[in-house]
Amino acid sequence: MAEFARLDRLPPYVFAIVNEIKMEARRAGEDIIDLGMGNPDIGTPDHIVDKLIEAAKKTHNHRYSASMGITKLRMAIADWYKRRFDVDIDYENETIVTIGAKEGISHLILVTIRPGDVVFTPNPTYPIHPYSAIIAGGDVRGIPVGPEHDFFENLTHATRQTWPRPKVVILSYPHNPTTEVIDLDFFEKLTDYAKENNIMIIHDFAYADMVFDGYQAPSFLQAKGAKDVGVEFFSLSKSYSMPGWRVGFCVGNPEIIAALRRIKSYLDYGIFQPIQIASIIALNGPQDCVEDIRLTYKKRRDALINGLNRVGWNIKSPKGTMFVWGKIPDKYIKMGSVEFSKLLVKEARVAVAPGRGFGEYGDEYVRFALIENEMRINQAIRGIRKIM
Repeated sequence: MAEFARLDRLPPYVFAIVNEIKMEARRAGEDIIDLGMGNPDIGTPDHIVDKLIEAAKKTHNHRYSASMGITKLRMAIADWYKRRFDVDIDYENETIVTIGAKEGISHLILVTIRPGDVVFTPNPTYPIHPYSAIIAGGDVRGIPVGPEHDFFENLTHATRQTWPRPKVVILSYPHNPTTEVIDLDFFEKLTDYAKENNIMIIHDFAYADMVFDGYQAPSFLQAKGAKDVGVEFFSLSKSYSMPGWRVGFCVGNPEIIAALRRIKSYLDYGIFQPIQIASIIALNGPQDCVEDIRLTYKKRRDALINGLNRVGWNIKSPKGTMFVWGKIPDKYIKMGSVEFSKLLVKEARVAVAPGRGFGEYGDEYVRFALIENEMRINQAIRGIRKIM
């Protein structure tokens, strides 16, 4: 068999190791509480589902759609940005619909970098951020991020030390997995930095609405001049609990949007049109469902944080995302995140994501996803108490 060149730089998926142990335990009849993969369990709001069903019954919606997204959805995206962030978006030239944020980021990197171009991403971070660049032949530099780091200071230091100079910075706030949050001043500095160094910014805004304790996440595009240097992705997966629908979009710099539009015209015919129509309803319709989803995650966060602190695993309560990022307890920290995650499955009957899967700087941490109800979370705490 021929070697597959694109796979040579992709390591084995770390999460698969823990998943296999989890599945072995379940096959043996064990009840494993899965707080590993960030796969939302909350159903999509009824009014969105109803619109999908209505649109799916119309045969003209069964044809090929537009790879850039239908016009009314792009208009809804522009209206949503104006309402949410007071940012003006030209729906014709500054918006494109993507098959989730993951697909959009991957294809944007594929069309904007050449082999050997340097791409900066946080470390640890959501895996597609660095691996989209690796798949495209880029050279990735991980910038330390987390409670013990000043990401912007690390970013500017790395820029001075790197040659050739970086072409792209991919980042995400609120941040997965570290749950770090920033204010608008950070994006103002980031925009100035990008202009000074001729760097393109890609901001993944997947957790825009998953915020707590009075914190409001700013949009990158609110920064003065942000559209001159970059774009922002948003996904309906979390805010509207539509993960399996695979709907996202990219907004911002028209030249970057045009590049993504061009490559997508070769690669896909767009999302199934009834899904796009239902997405219009999600963005334009009542937004109380977003608040209900947010409050559900807040209750789960509080249950998990209070429970962990109660059994002696002290973790700071995050202000954003649907995750909790916990440093491994001192007596287990030398094990590293993969072995500790195995221990949690075997001894506590709880599955988490090992921090090593998000980058080497995450190896002293594990990530809890808030995808089980409060009763199951309390059950997980009882299991964790056994190893504390």
